[in-house]
Amino acid sequence: MAVILVSNCLLGCACRYKGDDCKNKRILALAKDHVLLGVCPEQMGGLETPRAPSEIVGDKVVSNVGRDVTDAYRKGAEMALHLAKLNRVDFAILKAKSPSCGKGLIYDGTFSGNKIPGNGVTAALLLQNGIPVYTEEELDKIQL
Repeated sequence: MAVILVSNCLLGCACRYKGDDCKNKRILALAKDHVLLGVCPEQMGGLETPRAPSEIVGDKVVSNVGRDVTDAYRKGAEMALHLAKLNRVDFAILKAKSPSCGKGLIYDGTFSGNKIPGNGVTAALLLQNGIPVYTEEELDKIQL
């Protein structure tokens, strides 16, 4: 039985920036045989829902109205890492392309829909601490 850190929006929680979810039935089905530990680093960092969309711009996270939300993103990432370590998670499944949770590909900071190679703040911190990260687009790569 694996312990899996999962983005709350993928579990059906309406915590995304626009106040909706992106429930993933394949991920929810993992709860039959594994422990799913839900997190929303953006909410855990103190951001409201709904909130202005944000993207990584250089070494900061900035909303589309120009608000620097870097500290909230870092705080939420630290809290997610703390929970991951406390619960000895085996790996994480996080929301693709998110400035918090994206892995491998994120929005480019222009709010134009363009994507670039990179990791969100939480995904990067988990990876730096040896916790494997997958997105919902990589479920076929997970070996349980």
